[in-house]
Amino acid sequence: MKLIFLTLLLSLSFMVNAQNNFKATQIKFERVEKAYSEKWETLRKFILAEGFGDQFSMVINAYKSEGKLEVWLKANTDKNYKLFRTYDFCAHSGTLGPKVVEGDGQTPEGFYYINVFNPMSKFHLSMGINYPNTIDDARTGKGRKPGSDIYIHGDCVTVGCIPLTDEKIKEVYILGVEASNAGQEKIPVNIYPFKMTNGNLKKYSKQFPDQASFWTSLQPGYLAFEKNKNQADVSEVKGKYVVK
Repeated sequence: MKLIFLTLLLSLSFMVNAQNNFKATQIKFERVEKAYSEKWETLRKFILAEGFGDQFSMVINAYKSEGKLEVWLKANTDKNYKLFRTYDFCAHSGTLGPKVVEGDGQTPEGFYYINVFNPMSKFHLSMGINYPNTIDDARTGKGRKPGSDIYIHGDCVTVGCIPLTDEKIKEVYILGVEASNAGQEKIPVNIYPFKMTNGNLKKYSKQFPDQASFWTSLQPGYLAFEKNKNQADVSEVKGKYVVK
């Protein structure tokens, strides 16, 4: 029993050290260190003032038509997210509708998460998402490439990514580092074609009828977050999103 308890303590200690080491490793890079020196003091004041504390989780909701990226935070002791910041895209690529094949210039639509922090990006700082997922692969089909390397990044240029100004990506990036360092393994990134109200869904489905079925499958995730202020339980089942 003592051995089991000791093993548990060591495991917990390793997890804490791994989390703390993530920030320590990131901040060794010049651009990340500069982002912290320029942005963190002010950001942290707002974070504490709004009750998120020093340990928080993060959700990103992006809307292509509106050109908005929302950062939602919640203290790790709380149940619900609150909107913390809204940032404007500083460039756009493609049209409404998901990314299908490599080189189509489309920004993906769907439910993703951050899987890369790149402190030495060509586009100042960048956070990669796990595109393509199984839904994207199914859409692309056999014999074609769905593309890859989709990021939220700086530098105001894009061929399918979500670009912010360098000043804005500094904030989003270090918020992501802080959330990861506090123990969040996957930061959700929900990319929607538009604010998915019933009115917008009807309006845009008339303009893009081929996307109507896919967009209808995204709406439950959007509505669940709007209602509960928490990330929906989204599964990928046989090429479709299923929201529980």
